[in-house]
Amino acid sequence: MRQIVLDTETTGLEWKKGNRVVEIGCVELLERRPSGNNFHRYLKPDCEFEAGAQEVTGLSLEFLADKPRFEEVVDEFLAYVDGAELIIHNAAFDMGFLENEMALLGRGPLAERVRVTDTLAMARERFPGQRNSLDALCKRLGVDNSHRHLHGGLLDAQILADVYIALTSGQEEIGFGLPESEVMGAAGAVQAFDAAVLLPRPRVVATASELQAHQARLERLRKKAGHAWWDGARPEEVAGA
Repeated sequence: MRQIVLDTETTGLEWKKGNRVVEIGCVELLERRPSGNNFHRYLKPDCEFEAGAQEVTGLSLEFLADKPRFEEVVDEFLAYVDGAELIIHNAAFDMGFLENEMALLGRGPLAERVRVTDTLAMARERFPGQRNSLDALCKRLGVDNSHRHLHGGLLDAQILADVYIALTSGQEEIGFGLPESEVMGAAGAVQAFDAAVLLPRPRVVATASELQAHQARLERLRKKAGHAWWDGARPEEVAGA
């Protein structure tokens, strides 16, 4: 299963107003693990930033002046994402901008090449009525985002990859969903464990002194309460006593 966690940065909030993509960041997941095969490009937008957008991203037209335009990287980008599942937070935003870039070049819809999963929709379903921004999810799910001082395509994609794994974690993460007791090894390779060579589970046995202390505490509780359910009395019998 090949998944691409994707994030874009733009010159403003609406492509319909002429705003453009200035950064694309992608993190590849193979079997839910980062492969290291990432895609990251800054883009020259040929338009001004809207008020506030430049401060959010930390990017400037001066920095982007020598960067390629989208048309110069589109084939490379499409080859990278083709056939993959795109994992995007607030997918309507990023896909709207990317589809606009495709349309400006007369290219077919990106949605015909990929499948899209929106982590914002997933979070709203799991945490209804709560804030589900990327920062809020990091805090709720224990994902470290202390290095996120500005919005950045690749940085946010890396953080979102951790958030997505946390959002979708389940039994398959420790091998229950794999056949023949196969689980993922530390290096990412699939390993099969032989039950015959597994170490026995440790047994914890209370010492005599610990048992005596336990009984003494039960006796103190019995005297204080006047009865003890662990002696076999049912709650209704105690209530009617």
